[in-house]
Amino acid sequence: MKTWISKILFTIYHLPFTIKLPMQSLLKQLDELTGVETENNFAKWLERIAFIFLTLMVLSAPHSIAATQITWLSGMLAWTIRLFIKPRPKLVRTPLDVALWAFFGWSVISAIFSYAPDISIDKLRNVALFLIFYFVVNNLRNVRAVKFLVFALIFSCLASAAWSPVERFIGRGVQISGISAQSPLVKGQHFNHDVYLRAKGRNLRSPGNAETSEDKIVSLIEGDAIVEVEGRKIRTLDELVAEIEKNETTYLECFRPPNYFTIRVRRADLLSGANSLDKLGIGSWTHSRNWRYAGFYGHIITYAEVLQLIASLVLGLFIASLGSKEDAETLRRGDAAKEQDKSLVGEKSARPFFKSPRRRVAASPFLLLCLITMIFALLTTFTRSAQIAFVISAFSIALASGSRKRFLVLAAVILPVALIGLFFVQQSRNVGFDDKKDDSINYRQTVYREGFELWTSSPRNFFLGVGMDSVKRYKKEWHLFDNGRLETSHFHSTPLQLLVERGLPALLLWLWILWIYARMLLKNSGFRIQDSGFRIQDSEFKNKNGTSDFEFSNPKSKIQNPKSEDWQTRGILLGCFGGLVGFFVSSFVNYSLGDGEVAMVFFLLMGFGVSLAVQNSEFRIQDFKF
Repeated sequence: MKTWISKILFTIYHLPFTIKLPMQSLLKQLDELTGVETENNFAKWLERIAFIFLTLMVLSAPHSIAATQITWLSGMLAWTIRLFIKPRPKLVRTPLDVALWAFFGWSVISAIFSYAPDISIDKLRNVALFLIFYFVVNNLRNVRAVKFLVFALIFSCLASAAWSPVERFIGRGVQISGISAQSPLVKGQHFNHDVYLRAKGRNLRSPGNAETSEDKIVSLIEGDAIVEVEGRKIRTLDELVAEIEKNETTYLECFRPPNYFTIRVRRADLLSGANSLDKLGIGSWTHSRNWRYAGFYGHIITYAEVLQLIASLVLGLFIASLGSKEDAETLRRGDAAKEQDKSLVGEKSARPFFKSPRRRVAASPFLLLCLITMIFALLTTFTRSAQIAFVISAFSIALASGSRKRFLVLAAVILPVALIGLFFVQQSRNVGFDDKKDDSINYRQTVYREGFELWTSSPRNFFLGVGMDSVKRYKKEWHLFDNGRLETSHFHSTPLQLLVERGLPALLLWLWILWIYARMLLKNSGFRIQDSGFRIQDSEFKNKNGTSDFEFSNPKSKIQNPKSEDWQTRGILLGCFGGLVGFFVSSFVNYSLGDGEVAMVFFLLMGFGVSLAVQNSEFRIQDFKF
């Protein structure tokens, strides 16, 4: 007994020393990844904590806005404290600084002079999401850290995208067939679906499409699906009947393409019978396999917009991973190529995950699998704007890559996918691509006209705007949303929303931001800009040593790039550019900038792209001129 006690005490005594060795090794690897160099232990831990929360934010971004905001704010707190600890770190300066802060400053001015300043000033929290960009660029100290977070984002998004085909195969809810005229589901009373979702503490699935009228009889028809009862998901007809029998009145969330709606069913209307089919007065049922996928957000359009951004990132990496003729020749050179590859990845800060051209080829199937999975998930959202945005994004990436062959191959792949997407939309939503009977199209046409008239109604509105979310208070006075006959929402267009709420200067400043960002990405991805005075000295991207490094030459901007431009770096830059193009295209019919989840992912990708541009090109911001 004494021997066992002594062994236990010996183990407990030496446990801290046993844990210390792997912990030290882990911290060392973390410091190498994050680029922590300070000798101050407190400052070092603050930098580690900030990067850990940045990683958690990246992992949370494709799934939850609450988790993303919590991790972002926690990381921002650690980073802010670090700024006051000596030796104080230098803030990263970028060409976007003036434009971003001017946009925020004008938003503040517009909020102060708003028709409803109390509402508009509160909305500045959403405008402040651009601080995510600064949190990212100041905590990514080397290229390796950028690549780590990019692949973490892809893996995280892949989890939700991969669930789409699995859930589609399993099915969900109860889809009814052979419904009789006496069925209690025929006597269901309509209830405002948005009110139902808010009562359950959930986000709206697709604002702008829900009906607002209540107290009318809504009959379920052949093919309708019941997905939830009182906020709880159901799988069988017996579960549905059991829930209805519990309460006097039961709320059923149903889906009829293309919208969700809610009805109230009374327990007294249940029929007598020996089984659930008889009690509900239906002939048969099955699991539904027709719905608009919303990931883990619960909001269809939001998920589709985020998926478009991340899928563009994957596509950029995939196109870059395909390599070129020089890469195929390198594979054939054997040992000489291996030695050259070792010299290209000598610096830890620029070390890619897949070091050699051979591993680059091996990465292509994995990236293709990720891309196919995300495209399938995007198709199952049946969101036309995001699908069109991704198609345009794909062609933009192909053009920016500078390869005619890749462009033609991509066109041969994307065009059939676009046709399949069109077929999916028409079959699942029961509307044409430009169907005048589509409620969402009619809704947008109405609010576009009203928004433009409100913006041009006075010089004050034209220049300063009416203020963010002021329309919610003055919608009746301004006769908006078809004089209240339509659901109160927003103007479903980022440019129009900026014009109406913050005036013409806000839109011009936002376009300036996008222009600078796009220009940085194109320059650093190797794209030629003929009229900018910016040129690449060597079209074969070879430096004095004969490697694949390349240099930029522009006496005005003094941009030099002595570092190696590996395929992952170029792929990330191309993907960020494609995501920017898709975001811009989709914003014409969606208020993407006002959607918190979408804006956070957009500024996250902006941080990745600008961080690579600054590190690879070694920007001298004070000399950089636009």
